[in-house]
Amino acid sequence: RTMSLSVRGALEGHNGWVTSIAVPEQVTGNDLLNVNNTILSSARDRTVMQWDLGARSDDPFEYGRASRGLRGHSHHVEDVTISRDGQFALSASWDRTLRLWDLNYGRTEKTFTGHKGDVLSVAFSPDNRQIVSGSRDKSIRLWNTVGECKCVIDESTYQFPHTDWVSSVQFSPNPHNPVVVSGSWDKTIKIWTITKSFNLQATLIGHTGYINNITISPDGSLCASGGKDGTVMLWDLNEEKHLYSMDGGDIINSLSFSPNRFWLAAGTDSGVRIFDLQSKRVETTLDKNSDVEFHPTDDHINPGCTSLQWSSDGNVLYAGYTDGLIRVWAVGGSNF
Repeated sequence: RTMSLSVRGALEGHNGWVTSIAVPEQVTGNDLLNVNNTILSSARDRTVMQWDLGARSDDPFEYGRASRGLRGHSHHVEDVTISRDGQFALSASWDRTLRLWDLNYGRTEKTFTGHKGDVLSVAFSPDNRQIVSGSRDKSIRLWNTVGECKCVIDESTYQFPHTDWVSSVQFSPNPHNPVVVSGSWDKTIKIWTITKSFNLQATLIGHTGYINNITISPDGSLCASGGKDGTVMLWDLNEEKHLYSMDGGDIINSLSFSPNRFWLAAGTDSGVRIFDLQSKRVETTLDKNSDVEFHPTDDHINPGCTSLQWSSDGNVLYAGYTDGLIRVWAVGGSNF
């Protein structure tokens, strides 16, 4: 018995690979933006897009409309993340900067400069007071929200830094184990403690190729990683050890834990693969032939999935592709 996912529509507006998708947490109360109807995405068209998911349209395939483009970066935007209150976003770009955006006004509050190479990844701490970034300059940087760099982790300052591009950085959401996890093209994942100072706690070894993406489970107990070797690896962050591996079938670009099911979604060069973490098996594989509503931009090309994010309720999977579309996969009933 497997669950089926079907395409509910798409978000059209980017002109380039969709590199990252950010979804706000469910917010209650009177907020300025209706953040529950908003998602953000970044792309290789130098923009961050704010989407209004409730926008009415004559086109049934249109799941929402671009309400605003956040412009200012002078090169590809590689990553975007949203603050806990849904009011601010951070973006990372190949122009070597980060930008902090005020989402109510669509303007840059602060530009963070210091990286000497393309910035590939950015993350907010759970309390939104600290920011971590990873770059092609092989460094990790820790910042405060006014753009002051508090710490640089590279070979000049640390004994065992990453020795290649830092492709993915995340804060653990677990307040009892406050760590930063980083993934690199040096094939390793590193766990850093951040309580008093930034210290290396563990290096996780197992991948045979560069790592493109790491992600941490909502409770902070698990880390999933993937990249060139096509293997999804699951790690126990508390015990700092490898748990098991699953076959992604192709180069892995993006990973996302479901917030309400024991599932992990992987975006690969040939589509989307969803794993059931209890059975450690593939729940379903989604590509251009999985659904007549897929609307391929080119019938001969199966677009790669370059970014993924579940909605905060787990009922929808937003998937960004090399053809510039974000396709919206909805979790349906069971197929026997």
